[in-house]
Amino acid sequence: MTLQIAFVLMACLVALGILLHQPSKTLGIPSLLIFIGVGLMFGNGEFNFIYDNLALTSLIGSIALNVIVFVGGLNTSTSAIRVAFKEGGILSTIGVLLTTVLLGGMLYFITDFNFLACLLFAAVVSSTDAAAVFSILESKKLKLKHNTDTVLEFESATNDPVALLMVTILTGILAMSGDPVTVGSITVTLLQQVVVGLLVGYAVGKICVGLLNAIKLEEYGLIPVFVMACFFIATYGGELLGGNILIASYVSGVMIGNNLQRGREVSRHFFNSVSWLAQALMFIILGLQFFPKELFSDALASILPAIALIFVARPAAVFLSYLPFRKVERNKKLFISAIGLKGATPIVFALIPAAAGVEGAQQMAHMVFFIVLISVVLQGAALEPLADKLGLRQDEETSA
Repeated sequence: MTLQIAFVLMACLVALGILLHQPSKTLGIPSLLIFIGVGLMFGNGEFNFIYDNLALTSLIGSIALNVIVFVGGLNTSTSAIRVAFKEGGILSTIGVLLTTVLLGGMLYFITDFNFLACLLFAAVVSSTDAAAVFSILESKKLKLKHNTDTVLEFESATNDPVALLMVTILTGILAMSGDPVTVGSITVTLLQQVVVGLLVGYAVGKICVGLLNAIKLEEYGLIPVFVMACFFIATYGGELLGGNILIASYVSGVMIGNNLQRGREVSRHFFNSVSWLAQALMFIILGLQFFPKELFSDALASILPAIALIFVARPAAVFLSYLPFRKVERNKKLFISAIGLKGATPIVFALIPAAAGVEGAQQMAHMVFFIVLISVVLQGAALEPLADKLGLRQDEETSA
């Protein structure tokens, strides 16, 4: 296939997904399902087109996630983060570890995987997905009391380092590659990723807004272009220095979104569009990567793990994580425990052991795919009515 044909086909798939967006919204179907469905429909060989490239899928998925997290940072106020970072920080670290251990133990009894593979499986799906959280909250225009939405956003934007580190380590052990790992090396790596990601994201964001506020570009169209250049410097510069790329993306987005004086609205509109494009491309290519005949053979096997994650491991991990916060409202903890949205991130993480040739990783990736779909359908649909039921919805007049 030539490059021109590939671009035309991808553009057609994106356009089709966008055209189906409004009808899907009317029916209450998340956009994620529409775009993944388009990818599944056209990538399974029915139209003489087969796509199967784990490396390219992983690359596009990671770039898209960076963009989505950055845009989420642009739209997050620092005042809300000051209130939510303690709870969100505990959920994104201790919560992820607890979810992995609890779910891994249950998977050992309900699947055919060995214990290490069960822990790997649990690590892949342990973190909430920033793309899903940001996009669903934004599409529903949902604001919640007690900074509940900000806690969810902060957690989803910062919990990937722990999950990714566990996925990488367990993949290395199961593939029998790399040096032996120790608790000390894991701790150092995790601290390095978090600290370097925070520092690089903060520094680049600060320099970006300082330059734009001082220079005062007359052409407003150049402002989002400069911001995009700084975004790439922050994310991939942070990664080069050993930091976590998603943390650098989120922090630089927060810094720019809260401190940019001129061109703020232009930049937000521009990057909101870029975020939608990133979501469309990511979900479509993930749909193209899987073949329905192989995929659906593992559908039934994914139901019990999904139930264990959504109804047992996630709620238990959240309530245990909240033990230091005794004054937090019970309704808030119930909502956060019930809305552990999954999205493209677990699927992208599942491709890591698959690409490394870990035994059973392909089946695991198929099961993760269905767990994500179940999460999006159940938890995504429950988000709004559950917020109303628990009295957490914040009226627009109150939030203004």
